[in-house]
Amino acid sequence: MKNQKDGFRGERSIVLPQMVIEAEQNDPLVSSLYVTDIGYYPNAEHHYRQRTEGISQYVLIYCVEGAGWYQVGEREYKVEANQYFILPANVPHAYGSSEQCPWTIYWVHFMGSHAEIYAQGALQAQDVRPGIHSRISDRNNIFEQIFQTLQRGFSRESLRYVSSLLHYYLASIRYLQQYRDAEPEETPGAEFDIVAASIHFMEENIEHRLTLNKIADYVGYSPSHFSILFRKKTGVSPLAYFNNLKMEKACEMLRTTDIKINQLCFKVGINDCYYFTRLFTKTTGIPPSEYRNRFKDTVS
Repeated sequence: MKNQKDGFRGERSIVLPQMVIEAEQNDPLVSSLYVTDIGYYPNAEHHYRQRTEGISQYVLIYCVEGAGWYQVGEREYKVEANQYFILPANVPHAYGSSEQCPWTIYWVHFMGSHAEIYAQGALQAQDVRPGIHSRISDRNNIFEQIFQTLQRGFSRESLRYVSSLLHYYLASIRYLQQYRDAEPEETPGAEFDIVAASIHFMEENIEHRLTLNKIADYVGYSPSHFSILFRKKTGVSPLAYFNNLKMEKACEMLRTTDIKINQLCFKVGINDCYYFTRLFTKTTGIPPSEYRNRFKDTVS
């Protein structure tokens, strides 16, 4: 099998020039941890890489949907949705997307004097599954900040900010329980709110396609009973609410990022850009391109 040439619909990636990497290596703050390459591949069918000599960077692959595999030495590993792994530096490896269920991945190549600390113990696939206290959407927002900052340039201040964010991003998965526990706790004794729990589950799965059965199963109710409870509290069906959350996220990204519309649709779990445009227009009253022209933030 040959290395798959990049070209996935909706893909986004940045490869830092060697001159910039050398600036990172020589900066007293950034040299502790820095990005060399970063990207997001949605539904990456036939994605495959083999590096017979290894590379000097550590490689984080965070699978948010689908499945894949990777090989280090003679051993092959599996990875599925809501799992990540980190490949060690300077070690031959290969990895690829599942043929039956192509993966959607966030990936980062990173280096620095602290890089090995984050990589320790992460060769085996690690779970980052949605739950009542998970903060997956927060983590994805950190990734977007890293990506957008690099996309806008490589000033010393930008590289230092990205380095600080990368520490936070890697810590959010390597020290998962501490990251989740850092959220303010609910009021002691508060009743478990089925609808609130289901909405949190939706928010953590904005990039996915959820069925009514899957949402209802998460909170332990039958689809029909759950739908009645949800509609009574919110006034709309669960799936209509989920679509509205997707459109709210799309609006936020149109206002605050430069992501292209044919890339953004994948970030809200819609693989068909034309369907996304129709749904967005139906929900907001205007097409996404016009929304961006009207409301794009001009001041950070």
